[in-house]
Amino acid sequence: MSQERKYFGTDGIRGRANVAPMTPELALRLGRALAHVASKHRNRSAPRIVIGKDTRLSGYMLETALSAGICAMGGRVMLTGPIPTPAVANLTQSMRADAGVVISASHNPYDDNGIKIFGPDGYKLPDHEELAIERLLDGNELDALGRTGAAVGRAERLDDAAGRYVVYAKSTFPRELTLDGVRIVVDGAHGAAYRVAPEVFAELGARVFAVNCRPSGTNINKGCGALHPSHVVAEVRRRGADIGVALDGDADRVIFVDEKGEIVDGDAILALCGITLLRERRLKKRTVVSTVMSNMGLERALEREGGKLVRTAVGDRYVVESMRRHGYTFGGEQSGHLVFAEHATTGDGIVAALQVLAIMRREGKPLSALTGVLERVPQVLENVPLPCKRPISEMPELSRRIQLVEKKLGKDGRVLVRWSGTEPKLRVMLEGPEPKLLRTLVEDLAQAARRDIAASA
Repeated sequence: MSQERKYFGTDGIRGRANVAPMTPELALRLGRALAHVASKHRNRSAPRIVIGKDTRLSGYMLETALSAGICAMGGRVMLTGPIPTPAVANLTQSMRADAGVVISASHNPYDDNGIKIFGPDGYKLPDHEELAIERLLDGNELDALGRTGAAVGRAERLDDAAGRYVVYAKSTFPRELTLDGVRIVVDGAHGAAYRVAPEVFAELGARVFAVNCRPSGTNINKGCGALHPSHVVAEVRRRGADIGVALDGDADRVIFVDEKGEIVDGDAILALCGITLLRERRLKKRTVVSTVMSNMGLERALEREGGKLVRTAVGDRYVVESMRRHGYTFGGEQSGHLVFAEHATTGDGIVAALQVLAIMRREGKPLSALTGVLERVPQVLENVPLPCKRPISEMPELSRRIQLVEKKLGKDGRVLVRWSGTEPKLRVMLEGPEPKLLRTLVEDLAQAARRDIAASA
């Protein structure tokens, strides 16, 4: 990014709810700033803005504050209630709205919350508009721009928002296929998809076993969903299901469980769908986009089929940016963000599950037989908590040891050392043919990082 951000990270603004910056005061100013920017950039005196949320208790507080800010600037607010993040992106585009806002902290615990913004095209707001909003948040330009009288905006409930998304999601499943006879376990993580996910699969004919679809406002992601798929593993085995689908709190990512009760991550699904699209001649430029975290086995699987993998920085935002910039049509992350550009502008766990189910139905094979296309290279990851961050280039011992490890692993391995984007943790990931050696080398790098930080204290 060309300029340092104070509020926006790679996925909007996020933090502990009712603690700066994630306060109703900031949400109110953000609503005012967004309405002003949308009005100016789209040349509309009364911008139309969709607001969706997940099931967190603090969503009521932030939704109300955002709406008030938008209305104060003459905007029209359309409130969807709890729906998946990709549903907001889709509605923003299909309703010709000027922006869409999602109040969600994704996979974080319930006491966190976040705000992310989509432009009228359904893609996350471009950098220059985020920067324009940031400048307004701490300035006083907005104070004299509020509307009065009949020019004050209004908010209304979009009662059929969930139904519109269900119809859209079903439309991405091939019309000649059904899910008749398919047994599916769906874990909604007590989150935004708690109602729509079971409906989508059931309306296509599946027998659905829904778990963790009873939100209380404080149980979102709690020991369940994409980060904790053990519930789905147990339920798939107990029910004799064909597949398990574990969503996260805002349903923009998915982790699968096959009919044997084995967890299938994003890399395996990227390989399966990428190779299928290659064989069907539907993969633009024969390229899949993923991040530096994806396993080398994905790269090799695609190469065997005449395809290639393009890597980006960690974050689905960067995957989508690369796809748009270069005209690629499929990408995602190991963590379960899967973006099918033919159907969606952002990661969508439900749509991704439908694409996988379509492959299963056409091939007439269980998921376990299809994911064998990925031969995973052993990978060891350690998150190293440290008291502060320093650029890796300014950590001499760590830098030297990284070079030694790269030389030792050679072309059969890979080294990735990076800071977390949200906390002072160094993420050290190694790949190679010998797991025992990888663990030793990871610990060597972790110790070098600790010594560098201690020496600079």
